[in-house]
Amino acid sequence: MHPDPAFRWPKSGNDHNDADERAALEALIAQIGFGMIFATTPDGPRVAHVPVFSTGDGALQFHLSRGNALTKSLVGLTALCVINGPEAYVSPDWYGVDDQVPTWNYLTLELEGSVREMEQEGLIALLDDLAEQNEAKLAPKTPWHRDKMDAGKFDKMVDSIVGFEMEIKAWRPTAKFSQNKPAVARENAADALDAIGRRAVAHMIREFSPK
Repeated sequence: MHPDPAFRWPKSGNDHNDADERAALEALIAQIGFGMIFATTPDGPRVAHVPVFSTGDGALQFHLSRGNALTKSLVGLTALCVINGPEAYVSPDWYGVDDQVPTWNYLTLELEGSVREMEQEGLIALLDDLAEQNEAKLAPKTPWHRDKMDAGKFDKMVDSIVGFEMEIKAWRPTAKFSQNKPAVARENAADALDAIGRRAVAHMIREFSPK
């Protein structure tokens, strides 16, 4: 999480609502659906890149191949998951304000918690949940379902992976989108990003402007 409170999201204050904050973070996980799992193992620090699924009750699920460097050590460890959203370089020339420096704007969420191994039944449910959630984003495409596969082949593929669940103890989101700049500078930067096709970050700069 960024050390500057200006970039912490969601904001706290008199209108702060824990339920709304959690809903926003859950929606971010569902929208992006992919993250990095970091842990320190007896062999040293390791990272895995994985599709992720939030259960909605404080847990994050994912799976790894049996041969992954994290798989044999992950159970019982405290791990970190990082989920990255839109990002872009911001040139100081774009602000139209003197004495600025280059920077990077970005959205990210860090999740920390202990990890347990899932039973095979839970792993299969996770695979179904991941497919359903991500196939829904492809509408009007007819959603894929594992019923389309040969059952024996599916079972063999499931045997080659391990399911994990992280009990999330800390949620640390960062939304760094030039909130520390004057309004005119933010708008200038957003216009410049729009012009080079970085529309998601331009939108975020306007969305996260200080109120």
